[in-house]
Amino acid sequence: MADWTPDLSRSDKPRYLAIADLIAEDIRAGRLAIGDRLPPQRKLAARLDIDFTTVARGYVEAQKRGLVESRVGQGTFVTGLPRPKARPASPSRPSSVDLSMNLPPEPDDPALIARMQEGLAEVGRDLVALLRYQGFGGTRADKDAASAWLGRRALVPSQERIFVTPGAHPALLGILGLLAKPGDTVLCEAVTYPGVRAIAAQLGLRLVGLAMDRDGIDPDAFADACRELAPKALYLNPTLQNPTTLTIPEGRRTAIAQVARRFGVPIVEDDAYGFIPAHGPPPLAAIAPDLTWHIAGLAKCIGAGLRTAYVVVPDTRAGYPFAAALRTANVMSSPLTAALATRWIEDGTADTLLRFIRAETQARQTLAGDILPAGSFRADPLSFNLWIELPAPWTRSAFVGHMRATGIGVVASDAFTVGGTVSEAVRVCLGGPASRAQIRSALDFIAHALEESPEVVSAVM
Repeated sequence: MADWTPDLSRSDKPRYLAIADLIAEDIRAGRLAIGDRLPPQRKLAARLDIDFTTVARGYVEAQKRGLVESRVGQGTFVTGLPRPKARPASPSRPSSVDLSMNLPPEPDDPALIARMQEGLAEVGRDLVALLRYQGFGGTRADKDAASAWLGRRALVPSQERIFVTPGAHPALLGILGLLAKPGDTVLCEAVTYPGVRAIAAQLGLRLVGLAMDRDGIDPDAFADACRELAPKALYLNPTLQNPTTLTIPEGRRTAIAQVARRFGVPIVEDDAYGFIPAHGPPPLAAIAPDLTWHIAGLAKCIGAGLRTAYVVVPDTRAGYPFAAALRTANVMSSPLTAALATRWIEDGTADTLLRFIRAETQARQTLAGDILPAGSFRADPLSFNLWIELPAPWTRSAFVGHMRATGIGVVASDAFTVGGTVSEAVRVCLGGPASRAQIRSALDFIAHALEESPEVVSAVM
C-alpha cells in the first residue's frame, strides 16, 4: 500500500514506536492487508517530514513484532498480526541484526545443504566407533585430509608436524603456554584479534602491540621491540586481518620473517582467513617453516560449529610438548567433527562451501560499497567485516549505542586495541545468519548515521 500514511500525532510515544503501533492498528482495522507493500522508507520519511532513521527504526520494530518482512530488492510487506503464543523466531533467522560476530555467510542453496547433509549421514554410518576415545592429533585419514587442505596454501609438512585440534583457540592457548610463561612479553598487531588478548590475559602474558601501516606491522618497530623487550613470540593474523581486513603482502611477510630469524622469535600464525582468497600470498609457515606455528582453523572457511583446526608445528620435536599440552586440556579433538571435516574435504563439499562463501561475501561487500558513503570504511572484497573509522563528532560509544537501540550489534575498537590511543572506530560484520535483506537494511541505517551528527539522529527518535 504505497500511499499508506500514518498519523503520528495520534501517539505520544517516540515516533519510531508510533509507526510500529500504527502498522499494527491498521492491520487490525483492515486498512492494511497481508501482502500490502509499505512505502519505501525514504519516501515515507519525506511524506511525514521526519528523519529517515526514524522510519527505518519503525520498520525494524514492526519486523521484530512479526508485522512485516523485508525482501531484497522488493521492499517491506505486511505479514499480518502475530498469532498468540507463537513460537519464538528461529535463532538462525533473528529479527534483530547482530553484526558483531565475524562469521562466514551461511549457505542457503538447497543443493549445497543437501550435499552437506549427505556427508553427515555418511559419517554417521560409523557413529559407534567415532564415540570412542582416540589418540591425540587425528587419525591417519584426518591427517591425510589436513595435508590435502593445507596444500592449497603451499604447505607440504610431514604428517608428524600436523595436528588436528579442537579449534584455533585451544591451539593458541597451548602454543602460547609453551612459548611463554607468566610475565613474558608476546608481540602482536597494535589492533588485533580480541581472542588473543583474552588468551594472553589468562596466561598472565604481557601483550604488546606493534605499529602498523596498510601492509601490516612495521618490521622496524618489530626489530626495536625485539631489542628492548626480548619477546617470546610474535602473534599475527596476516590474511584479511580481524578487524582491519588488511592482508600482509608477500614482501612484508618476508621482511617480518627476516627480523624474527635475526632475533630468534617464534611466529604464531593465526591463518583463520587464509583460505578465503583464491590466490593469496604464501603463509609465513611457507616462508619461515622452522620459526612458525601455523594454525589453519576451519571456522571461517567452512563453519564455526566444526570446532576443528589444523596446526603445523615448526619441527617434529616441537610436536611432543604441544601434543602433551593440548591432551591435558582437551584430551582429543572430537572424532565426529574431525571425520565430518575429512569427509567434506575428500568429497569436494568443503571446496563448494568455500566457493559459496567467497561469492556471497563479495556480494555483501558490493552492497556495502553501494550503500555506505565513499571512503567511510576499510574492507577487502573477501573480508567478512568492515572497519569503519568514524567521522567527527561521532564517538565509538555513541555510535555503538545508537546502533544497539535499533537492534544492530557492532563492536567498538576498544575490543581490538593493544595499548596506545584507541581510535574512534567500529567493526561491522556482514556474515553469519543475517540475510542480504537484513544486511541491506542495516547498512542503510548505518549510512544515514554516518552522514549525520549524533545530535541530529538522536533528536528525531
